[in-house]
Amino acid sequence: MSGSWLITGAGGMLGQDVLARLAEDGEQAVGLDRAALDITDAAAVRAALAEHRPAVVVNCAAWTAVDDAETREDEALRINGDGPRRLAEACAEQGVVLLQVSTDYVFAGDGEKPYPEDAPTGPRSAYGRTKLAGEQAVLELLPEAGYVVRTAWLYGAGGPNFVRTMIKLEGIKDTLDVVDDQRGQPTWTADLADRLVLLGRGALAGTAPAGVYHGTSSGETTWFGFTRAIFEALGADPERVRPTTSAAFVRPAPRPAYSVLGHDRWAEAGIEPIQDWSTALRQAMPGLRTNS
Repeated sequence: MSGSWLITGAGGMLGQDVLARLAEDGEQAVGLDRAALDITDAAAVRAALAEHRPAVVVNCAAWTAVDDAETREDEALRINGDGPRRLAEACAEQGVVLLQVSTDYVFAGDGEKPYPEDAPTGPRSAYGRTKLAGEQAVLELLPEAGYVVRTAWLYGAGGPNFVRTMIKLEGIKDTLDVVDDQRGQPTWTADLADRLVLLGRGALAGTAPAGVYHGTSSGETTWFGFTRAIFEALGADPERVRPTTSAAFVRPAPRPAYSVLGHDRWAEAGIEPIQDWSTALRQAMPGLRTNS
């Protein structure tokens, strides 16, 4: 089996960073964006795997419009549920490892301590339900070669995200009101990309057990705390960021109040969990400022 990689959803923020991480090590990798591969098309998926003959597929393709999914759940399910199923079917047929990127939204979000990898799921949004369907398909069809990596609060240089928005707002707003009653783990796409690559290599080497992993930063904060840290990293006054509640920003899809994820499973694969979110933010900021 060759060590080549196929990245779906390669035009997105995470897909770009996975390809960049592989390029750093001189690994053979092919990136296919939405125009190049519709992951819901079973024939197209099989043809892509037959053409590129990857050892590992990393599925970064997803419907990520959380609020739109509430009224367009069928469309979101096609991409987040049926798409991973088509990929898993093709990977099973051709003996390929599949890494499926998932989300904290598969949990109810009402916990008080970090969710372990085997915690009961209970999504409260259409987006969460569709992503859970994708997880279940991968784990069902690839019990020995399927990996689900849940992440949350992603930001990076390669696409629109919360950090880049706050960088822009810092330059034009005197003060910002940011919710302080949702806790989570801001996660840099470069850090997640690194763990996906290490996990894929571990899968090929037989050192990383298949199943669920949590790919979020260590530590935890609120959106308010995150924004204050962004301001501090910009050299701006963090007192310009003021706390508010979720009630001030009503959205179609419910947001998890608590979506901190535990990282115990990485030890089984011999891989360190992702670093603390605040350290990562400082490392990421130069690239984020350049691209904002």
